[in-house]
Amino acid sequence: MARLLLIGNGRMAHAIEGLAADRGHTVAAVLSRETNARGDGIAAFADAVDVAIEVTTPESAAHNVRACLLSGIPVVVGSTGWQQERPALEELARERGVGLLIASNFSLGVAIVESVMRHAATLIAEHPMYEAAMVETHHSAKRDAPSGTAITLRDSVQGALGRTVPVSSVRVGAVPGTHSIIFDGPFEQIVISHEARDRRVFADGALVAAAWLIGKQGVFSMQDVTRSGDAT
Repeated sequence: MARLLLIGNGRMAHAIEGLAADRGHTVAAVLSRETNARGDGIAAFADAVDVAIEVTTPESAAHNVRACLLSGIPVVVGSTGWQQERPALEELARERGVGLLIASNFSLGVAIVESVMRHAATLIAEHPMYEAAMVETHHSAKRDAPSGTAITLRDSVQGALGRTVPVSSVRVGAVPGTHSIIFDGPFEQIVISHEARDRRVFADGALVAAAWLIGKQGVFSMQDVTRSGDAT
């Protein structure tokens, strides 16, 4: 279905590469830090791929995204921590008419749960007796706390709720990722959660997003993918 350029050679890139053939895609190339310093290995694939998936580090992401956009390659970005450069690169995507999809989490379920959490927060905002808090749990090797996904979900809930939502981060064992929003009232509690059972869910979602992005122009998120009706 698609010719893919994988930018990055960590666990996520390997998982995507492992699932690509099962989903009918071809991995044209995998670029590592050694073969793609500051994005300079990307332009050579402008005519050889349909879409790129960027899963590297905050230090490399902006260089890679810029190189993809300048080369006319639609790009799905899973790297976090490059927010300072994001507005300028989103503008570049619009100017160039190239598709750019940015997600802190590629799980389709997380995108759906974000919509549910935000809608619930809109309703809860009318009832100030409910307190709100978020709890996120990841494996003990995860470095960032809170996670990029937790920050995205928190910001979405805060925007709808109109007040600050604290986040508690737990790092234990081999948990792929669990995110819960808790609305606690005097006599009841509402909990909305998403639990990833296998890290391959993120790789699978990245492939869905990449196939969806081909032929589109502008800036998108995973929620655009889930709302489109063709997230398969």
